[in-house]
Amino acid sequence: MTGAMTAVLNKEMIKDAAISNAIGVAAFILATTLGAFVRIPLLFTPVPITGQTFFVLLSGAILGRRLGTFSQFGYLLLGLLGLPVFTGAGFGLTLLFGPTGGYIIGFPIAVSGALGYIVNGLSVSHLPPYSVGYVYLPALACIICASVLTAPI
Repeated sequence: MTGAMTAVLNKEMIKDAAISNAIGVAAFILATTLGAFVRIPLLFTPVPITGQTFFVLLSGAILGRRLGTFSQFGYLLLGLLGLPVFTGAGFGLTLLFGPTGGYIIGFPIAVSGALGYIVNGLSVSHLPPYSVGYVYLPALACIICASVLTAPI
């Protein structure tokens, strides 16, 4: 029974790579959207802690640099087109000029920049096994830099 179960788990359910990639991108657009509704307000800043960051980084870690970036640009595009996908059911171009706009713009940058680079080829052999810091901290730095660059003065 164990051999049969392993064969089932190792078998690809979708043979076409394009369809598999499209499903992965769509799944992370949805996951990032749902993560936007998991929010912890902070008293000292208008920017809450949300579940988006987790799914942004996970998209790059699972889908890789190119597809993870596509998923985050897709998320950004849906919000710009008027779907309420941003934190607090926000949407539209005006939200990008608010306090959370830099973070939202930074999502694709984080995936394509630091995280995608690390996942797709940077050697991390000098770090302890199962270290999350080599993925999370550079991506967080990209998000912070993007938010500083796009924050209203």
